[in-house]
Amino acid sequence: MPAYLEKIVAAHRALAAEDRRSVEVAIDEALATPAPRPFTEALATYAEATAAGVAVISEIKRRSPSKGSLDLTLDPAAVAVDYQKGGAACLSVLTDTEFFGGSVDDLRAAKGACDLPVLRKDFTVSAGDVCDTRAMGADAVLLIVAALGADQLRAFLSLADRLALSALVEVHDALELRVALEAGARLVGVNQRDLKTFEIDHERARMLGPQIPSDVVAVAESGIRGADDVSALAEAGYRAVLVGETLIRSDDRRAGVAALLGTVP
Repeated sequence: MPAYLEKIVAAHRALAAEDRRSVEVAIDEALATPAPRPFTEALATYAEATAAGVAVISEIKRRSPSKGSLDLTLDPAAVAVDYQKGGAACLSVLTDTEFFGGSVDDLRAAKGACDLPVLRKDFTVSAGDVCDTRAMGADAVLLIVAALGADQLRAFLSLADRLALSALVEVHDALELRVALEAGARLVGVNQRDLKTFEIDHERARMLGPQIPSDVVAVAESGIRGADDVSALAEAGYRAVLVGETLIRSDDRRAGVAALLGTVP
């Protein structure tokens, strides 16, 4: 596991160790909340409806370990509205506070302001984390193969299914992709950012895209700047892109989403 990811995951595991709830109690708490919006289905539906053939997951984040501050004072509700008006299919909201400056409040404000399904973008390391994802109002959970063993990944996928959550399983190479598919992932994200150097490798997504079965929704993540990138990824078999920094830094976030899709908001 790369050093920066190891540090973040270690911090989250320390927090998880303090959770004294039984898993069944956490599950009951999660199931007592409103049913999630259909995240994976929304991506497939939007992809079929767009001229680009790709759906956009627009991300809300205040800062990142690699880029520093992006927009510390953003209004998550206002950003969510702009993203929806621009044509986004879903949202991704950072809830990690220590490393990304996000919060549960950001996620709730964003979801409450729009009709889009929302991914909780965080570092899931325990069953309690999966349960809390639904309890806070998210519709999808992020599972990073590099941070989880194969058995743990399978267990979390099963729990997500029990909670009616979509699960975006993030991979970085062919080995991790095989682990994800063998575990039963139906929504796979290929992160183009190298976990060691933070550099973007566009060939990574183009190489792995054809290896993802057609009945699995493939999502490309990181380093996506414009419609040309989106078009190239569509040709490689991706039905969705997750875009954060480009949109957060945009002067017009509504137009930024539309530009990715090659449309006018």
